Amino acid sequence: MVPIFNNKESFMRRIPHWFGGSKHDEAERYVPVFDPATATIAAELPMASAAKVSEVVAVAKAAFPAWAATPPLRRARVMFKFKALIEANADRIAAAVVAEHGKVHDDALGELTRGLEVVEFACGIPQLLKGEFTENVGTQVDSHSLRQPLGVVAGITPFNFPAMVPMWMFPVALACGNCFILKPSERDPSASLILAELLAEAGLPAGVFNVVHGDKEAVDALLTHPDVQALSFVGSTPIAEYIYSEGCRRGKRVQALGGAKNHMVVMPDADLDQAVDALMGAAFGSAGERCMAISIAVAVSDAVADALIERLTAKIQTLRIGPGTDKRAEMGPLVTAQHRDKVKGYIDLGVAEGAKLIVDGRQPQLLDGATADGYYVGGTLFDGVTPEMRIYREEIFGPVLGIARVKSYKEAVALINAHEFGNGTAIFTRDGDTARTFAHEIQVGMVGINVPIPVPMAFHSFGGWKRSLFGDHYMHGPEGVRFYTRLKTVTTRWPTGLRAGAEFVMPTMK
Repeated sequence: MVPIFNNKESFMRRIPHWFGGSKHDEAERYVPVFDPATATIAAELPMASAAKVSEVVAVAKAAFPAWAATPPLRRARVMFKFKALIEANADRIAAAVVAEHGKVHDDALGELTRGLEVVEFACGIPQLLKGEFTENVGTQVDSHSLRQPLGVVAGITPFNFPAMVPMWMFPVALACGNCFILKPSERDPSASLILAELLAEAGLPAGVFNVVHGDKEAVDALLTHPDVQALSFVGSTPIAEYIYSEGCRRGKRVQALGGAKNHMVVMPDADLDQAVDALMGAAFGSAGERCMAISIAVAVSDAVADALIERLTAKIQTLRIGPGTDKRAEMGPLVTAQHRDKVKGYIDLGVAEGAKLIVDGRQPQLLDGATADGYYVGGTLFDGVTPEMRIYREEIFGPVLGIARVKSYKEAVALINAHEFGNGTAIFTRDGDTARTFAHEIQVGMVGINVPIPVPMAFHSFGGWKRSLFGDHYMHGPEGVRFYTRLKTVTTRWPTGLRAGAEFVMPTMK
């Protein structure tokens, strides 16, 4: 159990809420924020009650009319300044991510860069909000369309990308003229507070962007508040489905991204060295705590499987594991003790289910200087993983890679298409016909051809299929603009001296 602090005074560092342009750290209860590399408490976090959430919503609602009326070009200028400030503070933000999440520093910088790309996209909002105009849709009647902001919108984000995932949401929402409330993960909240401070420094008016910390009480308060118009969510599928159903039931617009089980098909003609390097990064980067991580390698033929195992085993056994602050480290700890134990439990389960454990990460060898009490799990490799196994069906969200053996390309496609998740997938092959057919036939939202983690650039949109996404809109890119705006169409006729008299039939613009 996570301890709850009820003390009114504390000598520990607090990570405050941010709303109305300033910090607020008062709360009835606090929870600890841990350093996962050392298993020590680094700070405490105020947990918002439903009343506190309502107070923040009121602040955002009050700020909305003026921000919505701000010309898009001026909103874009705030985004330009924000972009420059992120670049100037990149190491500071990355250090906060490393300290609370555990990923290595370069990986933290990488996630910040991918978030920054969405800020750059949002800088083009004057162009993105342009509507359409048609002259003379009927006799002396014109028609034009425009996109207008929704109002107060909220984002609920996961622990695995504490900088990037919020930045997939709020830059587009703000640029479109909305006011935003971010409820970050309570595991690693500091990056969100730094981003709030930088937005204020960039000239964003008070109340337009707000950060509120909390757990299910805060989430439910956002879901039920009548002034919250839309919710964006990234997390597990059960919670995504809950947020989608509860939000829609209350008339809110919802995009809820859930879990994944991403496969990478390796064809017999693939460059195996390239495929192995891709699997190492895609399976063990960020300790596997990515919704786009590859967790199943689908080897087409036993010969391919055997070759992959031979090459992967040597590389996994020499992974450099340690704190994210150690420049030698390739992989850091998992985010919490509970999650470490969950991942180890899946490794136990895989053995019990009959999968062959090739590399066991339950007792990893750490770099000199690493604290053994940290939440570490080493790279793990299973062979003989089959669809009825839970380690195949369920998202482990850790550094565990399974190899599934199939006899043909068609069997590989059928295997992937039968899975309940459809977030990301990849195929490694030299054959263009196979690659093109795979991209067409596979029932997955994001596809890589010799690219292991096919996360779209910011000017495209991110989202999966099946139980990996609830809602009709993907994140960022053109879909993000559509999600955070409403379309309005205006039909206009000005007096011209023509008088047709009253019409009692459906207007047809004859």
